[in-house]
Amino acid sequence: MPAKPKDLLKNIEFPEDLRKLDKSQIEAVCQDLRDFLIDNAAEHGGHFAASLGVVELSVALHYVFNTPEDKIVWDVGHQAYGHKILTGRREQFHTNRQYKGISPFPKPSESEYDAFAVGHSSTSISAALGMAVASRLQQQPQKQHIAVIGDGSMTGGIAFEGLNNAGAVDSNVLVILNDNNMAIDPNVGALKDYLTDITSSSTYNKVRSDVWELLGKFSKFGDSAREIASRVEKMLIGVISKESNFFESLNFRYFGPIDGHDVDHLVHVLEDLKKIPGPKILHLLTSKGKGFSHAEKDPLTWHAPSGKFDRETGEIQKADVSSPKPPKYQDVFGHTLVEMAKADSRVVGITPAMPSGSSMKFLFDEMPDRAFDVGIAEQHAVTFSAGMAAQGLVPFCNIYSTFMQRAFDQVVHDVALQDWHVIFCLDRGGLVGADGPTHHGAYDIAFMRSIPNMIVSAPRNEVELRNLMQTAIEAKKPFSIRYPRGAGVTIDWKQPLQVLEVGKGVKLADGQDIAILTLGTPGNFATEALGIVAAEGITPAHYDLRFAKPLDGALLDEVFTNFSKVLIVEDGCLQGGVGSAVLEYMADHEYAAKVKRLGIPDRFVTHGTQPELWRECEYDTLAIVNALKELA
Repeated sequence: MPAKPKDLLKNIEFPEDLRKLDKSQIEAVCQDLRDFLIDNAAEHGGHFAASLGVVELSVALHYVFNTPEDKIVWDVGHQAYGHKILTGRREQFHTNRQYKGISPFPKPSESEYDAFAVGHSSTSISAALGMAVASRLQQQPQKQHIAVIGDGSMTGGIAFEGLNNAGAVDSNVLVILNDNNMAIDPNVGALKDYLTDITSSSTYNKVRSDVWELLGKFSKFGDSAREIASRVEKMLIGVISKESNFFESLNFRYFGPIDGHDVDHLVHVLEDLKKIPGPKILHLLTSKGKGFSHAEKDPLTWHAPSGKFDRETGEIQKADVSSPKPPKYQDVFGHTLVEMAKADSRVVGITPAMPSGSSMKFLFDEMPDRAFDVGIAEQHAVTFSAGMAAQGLVPFCNIYSTFMQRAFDQVVHDVALQDWHVIFCLDRGGLVGADGPTHHGAYDIAFMRSIPNMIVSAPRNEVELRNLMQTAIEAKKPFSIRYPRGAGVTIDWKQPLQVLEVGKGVKLADGQDIAILTLGTPGNFATEALGIVAAEGITPAHYDLRFAKPLDGALLDEVFTNFSKVLIVEDGCLQGGVGSAVLEYMADHEYAAKVKRLGIPDRFVTHGTQPELWRECEYDTLAIVNALKELA
């Protein structure tokens, strides 16, 4: 059931309703919106703390700017829940992240108020700048273009590229830096230290008071706003001679830092900044989870709480633990990495801002000098790993499959071309669930297998994940291991690690008439399907490939020599995936067979639970059963 909006919020369907209110009512709207977000998250879950931190900003932006004509680009989108509620989706908001419900991220096809689709971080400045330049070329000088970006997203390389370009282009763009010192995990790097310095600078804080006193006079000056802006700029230049400002050095007018939770002041500031032309940046200080004490104290846990919770006590509803659950793939990776690092001094771990999500946190805890969080910078993570490999280390570079897409050139040019021994552990391979199309790991098999020197593998379960990690150390080649979100089998941690033969698959079941070829976790669906179809006298053979590159030629020769019907199942895209690789082998070796492929179709798959999405894409156990009956 949807949460019930309170008081003022219940009368706000769209921003135009919000703009009809008196300024004195805006603070009450913020409280209503915050209560609504907490009530909804308590009942339905989802990303949470980030949106609480920008409640005042969400309200102020839609109150001051003429949305949707004015464009707001929300970086990533975890912080855009309040925006969605204020822009016509309040009654549907309880369906957020649910199958066939509203998107968890801004999505232009869902609402005209969503200016740009986002799911990967650090893109907002470039997108807003592109819109600003387009408005200028289309003779629409009245349009405003706002990029809302967190300090975590500012660690991404494309954010710096956008800033650099925007400072050189005379376009009307406002960058709002939401500084809460958190992404999902605490932020790292020199930028974090710089922002900490600037927020505590006595010089800037003194100038800030003078600046806002001048800005407060804008409404009286009308057309003289440009003159006042020039005075502000000269004042800041005087300060810069004593204390450098990174943003000013890129030709941005810098304003702040200010309290991002003082909505009255925020509205006042945004109204004044509308009148200043050119690139400018407003630095807000906010608290992730603001207004919900449990989230303020522990923003990491409350970034996306693991279940429903009691809004008064903060107690999160626990999953059923009556029977032991297998470990998650990510935790098996994390613990195995620690095990390997203890055994081999060359082993190091690299993650782009996801030590908790990837479970590299275990290595950070045990050997902090051997673990490296480089911020939201996948390209840098890959080339940084290559540099380590060039000096004889064995880097495990752990990146979610969907985010590895951002570093394709570095994988080709900086790792594979030079044949460096970098091991890529690609978490969240396949369909990830509620985060939807921006986060599904659909393409890594296809693009990794296209790269020379790259070994491409996928474990069927966590035991194989451990063995593939050991195999990758011994292979001394660029090596990709992709595994899904979720859990599989129980681990016997005392069992010694095995080195598998690279490019060698395994026969899991003898059979006749039909052969099933699988890669990765769909092999478990196939095993279940075999048990079902056996009752109808259908007895296929089952082979698990383990490697998409190199393929097991001997295994495929056996399959195509003995079987005229072949079913291939994978949890990557069908175009260019392992099924395509098998068909290429079949054609190159002039085999003939009836082949059916199951996997992720050639479209962007929506959000929902993993079983719902496996069913929609028709490669779950039931789909395999139906395909076997069709082939039989």
